Amino acid sequence: MQRKRTASGWRYATAAVLSISVLGCVPEEEDETLLQPPVRGLITVVVEDAVETTVRRYPSVLEPGEVNVLSFEVGGRLGRLDLSVGQRIDAGSVLAELDGAQFVTTIENRRARIEELTATLEQAEDDLARSETLLARGVATRVQRDEDATEVREIRAQLLQAEKDLAEAVEDLQDTELIAPFDGIISAVEVDSFATVSAGEAVVSVYEASDYEVSFSVSFDVVSRLVVGTPATVRLADDPSVALDAVVSELGERADTVSSFPVVVSLTETVPVIKAGMSVEVAFEFALPEAQGFRLPTSAAIPEGQIPESPSPDRPQPVPVFVYDPETSTVTRRMATFAGLRGNDLLIIDGLEPGERVAVKGVSFLREGMPVKLIEDME
Repeated sequence: MQRKRTASGWRYATAAVLSISVLGCVPEEEDETLLQPPVRGLITVVVEDAVETTVRRYPSVLEPGEVNVLSFEVGGRLGRLDLSVGQRIDAGSVLAELDGAQFVTTIENRRARIEELTATLEQAEDDLARSETLLARGVATRVQRDEDATEVREIRAQLLQAEKDLAEAVEDLQDTELIAPFDGIISAVEVDSFATVSAGEAVVSVYEASDYEVSFSVSFDVVSRLVVGTPATVRLADDPSVALDAVVSELGERADTVSSFPVVVSLTETVPVIKAGMSVEVAFEFALPEAQGFRLPTSAAIPEGQIPESPSPDRPQPVPVFVYDPETSTVTRRMATFAGLRGNDLLIIDGLEPGERVAVKGVSFLREGMPVKLIEDME
């Protein structure tokens, strides 16, 4: 016996069929829109800033060109020292003094000796004159006259030596003052106040306030482009606005480590703010191997902000970037040739053309052929 469907049962079935029909009739365009990923906004820079040189930079420390160690030419007891490292000094100023009492006493004693010998000489000369007179009269002997003459010569020699000794004593007294030989800066104080020092013992080290140099090492490709006299720029690390002219003064012909050659540059100008021991950066400017290059922010490199190490004009390195295609509104990955830095920018010498747009933000999230929309074009 078959069971009949009720009217309500038919209503449920009809509703189910209608439901399925409605779901099946959703437009296909609406489904595709829901599945498409959002278009990424793109920040770019236009390739247009052309340059003809690249800059190589080397961190180092500012050093005095020559340190002079000052000492007394005589020994004695120091007075109070009022010197400190970094202190500026003027040429001719007194840096330190020895107790001069013993030198004054020596001068007085030697002057007294000269007076004594002078009186003795006068007496000896009178005796010689008398002997000459008596010899002429036949009263005195030639032997007596010769003895008196010998005594005069000996006393004169003693007097001459005494005068030299007095001059040395006066000079020694003058040497009790340590005089600054030039305008400079104190780099070290070697003794304490009231210490006893020997002649030639180091007392203070100074260097000229206008004589500075910087030492560092470069690779073979850089040292081969340098000669004595090559211009450079020295910039203070703590204040990059202070940039000073310099020149290469020394070039090492032998590497101090593997493929690392010593270079010394000397400053040709100074400012009062600089002192030995400051951190500096030395920059050389070299011509690019091509006619010109283009500047790009370092953030354009892929992965974002990472660039090859040790690029140079002679040994450029490849660096990947994303270039915007205005016809398809997509990005294309391209290899550009990187030859150095200028400020905080990459110097690109090949792989890009003027007017092209290069992505400079979010490049780590871009992919080949990815649809994008320029930020300035977005609503």
